[in-house]
Amino acid sequence: MKKQTSKCQNCEQEFNKDFKFCPHCGQKAKEELTISVLFYNTISNYFSVDARFFKSFIPLMFKPGYLAQKFIAGKRLLFLHPAQMYLFISVVFFFLFSFVSRKQAESLNNELKKTRESKVVIDSVQKRKSDSIEIEQLKQTLKNNKFIPGINDKKIEEIDSILKKDGIKKNEISFGFNEKELDSLINAGASDEALFKKMGLKTDDSGFKRKLYTQLLKFYKARDGGNILKTFYDTIPIALFFLLPIFAFILKLLYYKKGHYAHHLVFSFYFFSYLFTVFSLLVLASLIWDNFPNLITTIVMLSTFVYLFLALKRFYGQGWFLSLFKSGVTTFSFLLFVMPLAAIIVGLFAFMYY
Repeated sequence: MKKQTSKCQNCEQEFNKDFKFCPHCGQKAKEELTISVLFYNTISNYFSVDARFFKSFIPLMFKPGYLAQKFIAGKRLLFLHPAQMYLFISVVFFFLFSFVSRKQAESLNNELKKTRESKVVIDSVQKRKSDSIEIEQLKQTLKNNKFIPGINDKKIEEIDSILKKDGIKKNEISFGFNEKELDSLINAGASDEALFKKMGLKTDDSGFKRKLYTQLLKFYKARDGGNILKTFYDTIPIALFFLLPIFAFILKLLYYKKGHYAHHLVFSFYFFSYLFTVFSLLVLASLIWDNFPNLITTIVMLSTFVYLFLALKRFYGQGWFLSLFKSGVTTFSFLLFVMPLAAIIVGLFAFMYY
């Protein structure tokens, strides 16, 4: 009796009808496409949070360099793939960090609005003063009327600090142009071209400079620095896709005889996964515990260097002193050169496109 067969919809190979999965490609034999199936496949393909993640988590945190060592040795199904682990943990981190970044953005916007409001108050005070003699006369008048409730030496000194020019400068943000004249033009409904001219933009300036002045005027009007900060944070995940390969390239230069560039990239994926796990725990602690101790944060951050040192020692198999030296060079070059340059580029991008 001839066995009944089915044809796989994926690879179009025939197999036994009783099989639940295609023996040629592994696709499920009979699976109706529903919404749940669609989203399950998407999540499982891109995040793959299965038993391998939990099997990989303990070695990732407490055995520096172990996962990368095993992956290079060929054990690539026993533990979670380095790129998958990095992707999943980074998504978790930025999800948690979004709560912190939102608070920081709102706080920054509020502070900038306060500086603008204080500037308006100070300007109104400046209009009423003529010279230093009148200020001294005002102070003397207040001193002579200290019997009035609310007037005392402390209040007189506070008023004096507001009226003094040096005190005013401390509360102002300097933009490099005459803000009073620009405010007058804005209140009069002047065109952006007139505002740009007052700010110092010339007609023959480059398109980049014009874009810079456009963003500066936008910021001056709204004082929405929090939105710039939010754009900065939103750009960091994109920047990390470039920073991680650069980190791997630094390792390639230090260990140029220790395997291909892909080997260093595997190490970098696992190391950055560890960093994001640590950062996620710190962010979660700060969200749960108000005024989370800075000392604990500092100790945890310093421990990441110790982790890197031990991971390099295990993965590359070199001596203690050489591993310590190379971990220092890696950290120094990455934090003092690569990260600041990346921060400048990301900051400029955030300001230009927020």
